[in-house]
Amino acid sequence: MNGGSIALVLAGISFILTVIWGGPLIRLLRLFKVGDSIRLEAPQRHSIKVGTPTMGGVMFILPVVMVTILMNAVPLIGLSGVGRSILVPLGAMIAFGLLGSLDDLRKLSQRDLGLGLRARHKLLIQLILGGALAYALRDLLVVPHLYLPGFGTEFDLGLFFYPIATLVIVGSANAVNFTDGLDGLAGLISATAFATFGGIALIQGQMFLAQFCFTLVGALFGFLWFNVHPAQLIMGDTGAMALGATLGVVALMTGHWILYPIIAIIPTSELLSVMIQVGFYKLTHGRRMFKMSPLHLHFELSGWSETQIVQRFWLVSLLCAMVGVALAVA
Repeated sequence: MNGGSIALVLAGISFILTVIWGGPLIRLLRLFKVGDSIRLEAPQRHSIKVGTPTMGGVMFILPVVMVTILMNAVPLIGLSGVGRSILVPLGAMIAFGLLGSLDDLRKLSQRDLGLGLRARHKLLIQLILGGALAYALRDLLVVPHLYLPGFGTEFDLGLFFYPIATLVIVGSANAVNFTDGLDGLAGLISATAFATFGGIALIQGQMFLAQFCFTLVGALFGFLWFNVHPAQLIMGDTGAMALGATLGVVALMTGHWILYPIIAIIPTSELLSVMIQVGFYKLTHGRRMFKMSPLHLHFELSGWSETQIVQRFWLVSLLCAMVGVALAVA
């Protein structure tokens, strides 16, 4: 069985595991009243989501960790060390997942306000984690620094790799976090992006990375079984931050991180919409560029239904993912 076939089998296994334990997890979250709150200024239709179990990222993180460790147990303890490459994205998922869970727990303790960790404190921790991951990528795994479309050679970034990698990881963590606001949106977009970078990894011969990506895709499909509209649980920062940081790490490991804004066009657009909205608001002393940010809320207030936004954003994501693969193999 070749690497591609194994990756698809792992996707199937992680999907089945996630679906099997998804129901009991939801019942457990409801039992402990781990219900979501909403932004006070969010569209009125979001009020029906109040009380929906949150911290749903646990549903796909645990199966991915279990499957990845079990399938890589022999290489991890062997002499070759080939399978050790998955430790970095796995570590990113766990570390940012823990940070996200702290944020979710903070929100649960202040249900009326729905406020989590202070933004500057959260960003500082993200930068520390991102810097540690950047060091691991450059000095431990020795990943390719940068591939540009149309060029067959690697571009060495030298010490600039550290701040760039940190920015990619932290930016991706927040981008996916902003994307998580509608039923199924962050899960569908993330699954598409991981499948795309997993395909690029297969082409490069990075079989362990490809298998990790497709294991995560399968688990995300299992999560979407419960998260599509109307959602039975919400990903929360636990899942969104973990997915975003891991996606940034995977993109860096392929060396094609420059294609991230194309392959992950929706999270990138969501992040940029928030930055533009805040900057424009400050510059114009109260005026707004969008009706509301992140971007999906602007379209929601423009009259699009939740399912229309999710479906159309996903179609755009699929198209851009194909463009990204074409550029990566150019």
